Amino acid sequence: MLSTKDIRQELHGVSVISDKVLQHIHEEGFLKIWVPKKYGGLGYRFEEGLKALFDWAETDGSFGWMLTLCAGANYFSRNIKPEVAQLLFTHSKTCFGGSGMVGGTAEKQEENTYLINGLWNFATGAPHLTHLTLNAKMTENGIPLTDKDGNEIIHSFIVPKEQAEMIPNWKSMGMKASGTYSFIIENVIVSEDYSFVYDTFFTNDTLDSIPFRIFADLTLLVNYLGMASHFIEEAEYIRPEINFKRFAESVEKHLEKVLTIGRDVENILGAHKEISEDQQHEIHQYGVELVQKLSHQILTVYTQLGIRATDVHSAVHQVFCDYFTAAMHFNFRPSADELNFSF
Repeated sequence: MLSTKDIRQELHGVSVISDKVLQHIHEEGFLKIWVPKKYGGLGYRFEEGLKALFDWAETDGSFGWMLTLCAGANYFSRNIKPEVAQLLFTHSKTCFGGSGMVGGTAEKQEENTYLINGLWNFATGAPHLTHLTLNAKMTENGIPLTDKDGNEIIHSFIVPKEQAEMIPNWKSMGMKASGTYSFIIENVIVSEDYSFVYDTFFTNDTLDSIPFRIFADLTLLVNYLGMASHFIEEAEYIRPEINFKRFAESVEKHLEKVLTIGRDVENILGAHKEISEDQQHEIHQYGVELVQKLSHQILTVYTQLGIRATDVHSAVHQVFCDYFTAAMHFNFRPSADELNFSF
């Protein structure tokens, strides 16, 4: 078993998660926290999983981000037919991952199959995936298929990684070891059994009922808080004379709030009640405001750490870059009309 210190040493300044860390991930089953136990997963409850994601992000940004996104993709084990899920997750190293964008098309063929073509960006964990998940527009004879309201039909598909061309084009300042690549799929036939819809489940669990928006918001928030906690640790090492206690206490307070939200959401759904749109919006707005506050605080502290913090080989610089790369995720970016650039 690797310690936090071991993982940080393995991932400091590298561009890919090492084999030693990857072996640790598989041995501990980290990629299967959201996979039901009947498929060989760990079957974590929501609050329990969120706490694990915080711990991993606190250990290292790329480590936590890769695990969050790939374990999150393995959550789709709940959306695919049980016989397919059993087949895929029999293997201990099964790792889904992909893109949330609609990057291509799925042309309907004979005998319940589809021809997949397209380009998808930002598939985290790409070097370690066994299967890619993707969203595609459904077409027939080249014409987009629509629902009764005239909206284009989008389905998600699972494609073995070897049937895709991986493009290692990740050039961002942070999350360098997250393995976030693009991929191209050309003329690959996929059975309908390997397609799924986000809100259609074949398992019977409270976790299935969690709105995707809440699931995404809270799993990302604990990553930001974990990286903020790690940042404080590295900042204290550089400037021990500065008192970071209030900042650390704020991170702890917000972590407890996020975990409480996660527990409350599961309890509400477990009582067969719904999470209203207003409640979902309230949770999301809390996330938007929290990320803004965290970003401001981290930037303020960073400017007080001195020239040593700008060393591109320093731990604090890596955490800083990881955090602000992750903070670019569209989930919590304010709308254009909310921005105020006056000073």
